[in-house]
Amino acid sequence: MTEIVTGEGGLYLATVIDLRSRRILGYAMSAHHDAALVVAALNMAAVTRGGDVAGVIFHRDRGSEYCSADFGRACARWKVRQSMGRVGSCFDNAVAEATFSTIKVEHIHRYQFRTRTEARLKIATWITDLPTAR
Repeated sequence: MTEIVTGEGGLYLATVIDLRSRRILGYAMSAHHDAALVVAALNMAAVTRGGDVAGVIFHRDRGSEYCSADFGRACARWKVRQSMGRVGSCFDNAVAEATFSTIKVEHIHRYQFRTRTEARLKIATWITDLPTAR
């Protein structure tokens, strides 16, 4: 999850990335970084894959949103297995951090978003316009 600055305050972006293709399968944005945000991103990713995600491994960090009962229930509902990074290891989440860096350098830092809605629209457009193997 990463934060985007807007004139209205922070906007949080959560993503689900396929490690094989490096494609963003699901994402969600909210003014709050909470379990609902990461559940929404997981749900989008599962639907993107046609709902057939049983046995898929979801690697995450130790953030409270991902450790929440709501996220655990969402993983159980989709039959997704959870994997958690080690304490203090930045390398365990390197793909997610690299993806956020790319989004920010190539797109977000080029704008000053007045509103969260403006940021949502521009970021969602950028993500959905990405080539499959970017």
